[in-house]
Amino acid sequence: MSGFNFDVITLFPKAFELIKNSGVITRALEKNLVDVNLYDLREYGEGPYRQVDDKPYGGGAGMVLKPEPIFKAHASIKKSLKSKTLLMTPQGKVLKQKDLVRWLTLDQIIIICGQYEGFDERIRCLADEEISIGDYVLSGGEIPAISIINGLTRLLPGTLGDPASLVDESHNSNLLEYPHYTRPLIFKKMKVPDILLSGNHEEIKLWRNKKMIERTMERRKDLIGKQNSVYHEENSQNKEVINNSINTLEVIEFIDYPDW
Repeated sequence: MSGFNFDVITLFPKAFELIKNSGVITRALEKNLVDVNLYDLREYGEGPYRQVDDKPYGGGAGMVLKPEPIFKAHASIKKSLKSKTLLMTPQGKVLKQKDLVRWLTLDQIIIICGQYEGFDERIRCLADEEISIGDYVLSGGEIPAISIINGLTRLLPGTLGDPASLVDESHNSNLLEYPHYTRPLIFKKMKVPDILLSGNHEEIKLWRNKKMIERTMERRKDLIGKQNSVYHEENSQNKEVINNSINTLEVIEFIDYPDW
C-alpha cells in the first residue's frame, strides 16, 4: 500500500481519469505518496443486469441506489487501522480546510459516491462522516470525491515543490490569502504596491496581514472570529495595524456562522 490510500466506490469510475493528468495529484501518484483505487459499483450489482438502483418505496421521482451493492463493495475493501469512510451527500456537513488537515492523521479514506435521486437510508451506517462541498446539488458524488482527493493530497509532505506555499493560504487561519504580484512591475497602468519592493520583510508581513483581514472582511466576514491566529500575534504593532484595518471598514457587527 502507498503512504495514503483513497478507495472510492463509484458508479462512474471514468470520472476519475481527470486526476491522472492534474499536476499535483499526478506527481503524488508517481512518487507513491498516494494511491487511488476505484471500485465500480456496477460490478457489485445484482442479477444478470447488475442492478444497482430501484424505485423508491412510497413513490416519488427518480431512482435510489440499492444498499446491497454498496455494502458488498465496502466489504471488499481492505481496511487499515487508521481509516475513515466518507459519504458524499448534499445533506452532509460542508467541507472545511480543517477537515482536510484533520484527515492527514489517517492513512486511508474510503469514499462512497451518491448518485441519482439518492441512496437507501441504510447506507448511512457505513459512514464515519457525511460530507458536502457546498449548499448545492450535483448529479453525483464524483466531483466532491475528486475535490477531497485533491485537497488532501496537496497537503501531504513531498507533494508540493515548496511546502512553504501552504502556510499562508486562504482558510488556513479562517482568513483569505493576501494579494500576490509578479513581473512586470506595471501592467495596464496597474503597479505593484511599493511596500513589496521595499525589501523590508517585517513591513511586508504587516502589510500582508492587513490585506488578509481586509479581504476577508470584504468578501467573507462570516469567517472572522476571535479564534483567528492573526489576532493573537505577539507583535503589538501588528495588532494595531490589524485593528486599524478593521476600523476603517466601519464594521458594525459580525455575522454568526455555524462551525459545522
